[in-house]
Amino acid sequence: MKFVTIGNAGSYQLGIAEEGRVLNLTAALAVYPNDAIPADIMDAVELSEDQLQAVRDYAESVKASPEGGSFVQDEADVEFGPCITRPSKIICVGLNYRKHAEETNAAIPAYPILFNKFDNTITAHGKDVPLPIKVSSEVDYEAELGIVIGKQAKYVSKEDALSHVFGYCNVNDLSARDLQMRTQQWLLGKSCDGFSPVGPYLVTADEVGNPNALAIRCVVNGEVRQSSNTSDMIFHCDEVVSYISQHMTLYPGDIILTGTPEGVVLGLPPEQRVYLKNGDVVTIEIEKLGKLTNRMVNEKV
Repeated sequence: MKFVTIGNAGSYQLGIAEEGRVLNLTAALAVYPNDAIPADIMDAVELSEDQLQAVRDYAESVKASPEGGSFVQDEADVEFGPCITRPSKIICVGLNYRKHAEETNAAIPAYPILFNKFDNTITAHGKDVPLPIKVSSEVDYEAELGIVIGKQAKYVSKEDALSHVFGYCNVNDLSARDLQMRTQQWLLGKSCDGFSPVGPYLVTADEVGNPNALAIRCVVNGEVRQSSNTSDMIFHCDEVVSYISQHMTLYPGDIILTGTPEGVVLGLPPEQRVYLKNGDVVTIEIEKLGKLTNRMVNEKV
């Protein structure tokens, strides 16, 4: 199932996307109440497989109802919200693709390199991303697979790790390289406003299957800049979830950004680097997860 968040006058509603159409569950629940059906994505991420089936059945009943058509709209007409709206943690894994580590002349890490972002970075598919031109001139794209936790996890084994995952989404881990490299800590360059577009969908784990075998791309202004596969990860999704859970409790709605493949601007020779600029359109596309598109615009200062 593909969950979406629908932006509506500053609040968010929950929807399901299918074949280019979106069913607004929140609106349907106002007419056809059902206490078993969530109206918010942060509640949806805690659903069990049986509860997900109940959502599917409810959606079919709504579409078959006399008013069913009023709750459905074309995706092109949807104002998307972030597919995860209120994560308690945004945990990122740095240098987690072998070829990306090589292109930046970095050593292959022996352990996952972890850093964090904050919820001010979260934004949605179709939204403009402000380039912080007052403090940075080197904003880079990073196509990443996002893991969304669905069940509390602490000290979970690698073998059991993916059973704690609700689903997956596209993420653009935007990075101001001049700020990132200013000190040994990367946080500053990763945490500017809007630097984590997520979506458009949150796709349930059962629909994705093996997360370690997905094609992943980044396209800038129609030009493919990154083209790889999640199989190039140094630490695969099950390893990452297990490793993080040994050190902190993961809660439903937490999101893990699993690293980016080769092809970022930083990986080019200095004289060839052209960083993102006003008007650039960036699309992150991961197999089975759709396309996440955002336009870069100069921040108003």
